[in-house]
Amino acid sequence: MNVNQIPRELPNQIYANLGKKLFAGMIAQRSNTYERVVSERKRSLFANLQGKVLEISPRHGSNLPYYPQNIELIGIEPNLQMHSYLQKQAKKLGLNIDLRIGNAEWLDVEDNSIDTVVTTLVLCSVPNINYTLQAILRVLKPGGRLLFIEHIAAPQRSFLRKVQNIISPIWKRLGDNCHPNRETWIALEKAGFSSVNYEHFEVELPIVSPHIIGIATK
Repeated sequence: MNVNQIPRELPNQIYANLGKKLFAGMIAQRSNTYERVVSERKRSLFANLQGKVLEISPRHGSNLPYYPQNIELIGIEPNLQMHSYLQKQAKKLGLNIDLRIGNAEWLDVEDNSIDTVVTTLVLCSVPNINYTLQAILRVLKPGGRLLFIEHIAAPQRSFLRKVQNIISPIWKRLGDNCHPNRETWIALEKAGFSSVNYEHFEVELPIVSPHIIGIATK
């Protein structure tokens, strides 16, 4: 391959990559604050975990410190580069984690085999939330639970919702398909769970401050 054949980034690709770096930096600066805000909620939500637990996209392992050591933990993490880091984090905490390749719509897990599925800030970015929730229902045992903490769309006709709607195209592009205006609670209610219980709360984040936390039971 000669020099003229070497692929080069087009100007719009350069701007997009720069935007993603700035977006990631903004979220990273808020991550410590975010964990402080949600730590007690996570502690309460994950208090009674037992049996087989599947976390979808554990990423950098922010939920691992809240998990009891006696669970059988499976992580579906599409980013291979995170696997070694997650294994180290789990080992420090006395956890055994079985990391598998896959995504939220394709869960490498047997049907009716999981006691609890965990998602935190995941359902906002899956390509098709309805497919994802059906995949979760497939792997959960009867009576199994989905535990979730997710940012959601602001109320209809609110100023923030208008901002979310306007900024959504660029937000999704910079934030790895994160939808700032996704009505996640509606998808949960319609998915086919026997019960869905959640509460609303706010986190000091730009654009995505409205959140829900809750439990959906198969």
